[in-house]
Amino acid sequence: MIKRLTWFLGGALAGIAGAGIAKRKMKATAARLGPVRVAKSAAQRTRDAMVEGRLAMRAREAELRARRDGRLDTLADELDLGDAVLVEGRQVEPAKVIVLRQFRELPSQRRRRQA
Repeated sequence: MIKRLTWFLGGALAGIAGAGIAKRKMKATAARLGPVRVAKSAAQRTRDAMVEGRLAMRAREAELRARRDGRLDTLADELDLGDAVLVEGRQVEPAKVIVLRQFRELPSQRRRRQA
């Protein structure tokens, strides 16, 4: 009889604890997925996309202006006939090589990473 009572009380306590944890998680999820928070998140992502688009636009415009003015040298301009470009031991076309100079994070990405 004591064994059954022990198992019953253990199961009841586990059920109560599980229900409490589930209730807290549901409240947190409901708060995170509330209409105001979803709208703010969408607005922030839109702002980030606009900032990133503007940065890309300015970089492309600067590249086109430099090319127009003759200030831009490409890899293809530096190669002689018969020269090859190797990337990790494989030959590739010079136009397919991209050199990344610097990566700038958006302010909202820094906040998310720090949190």
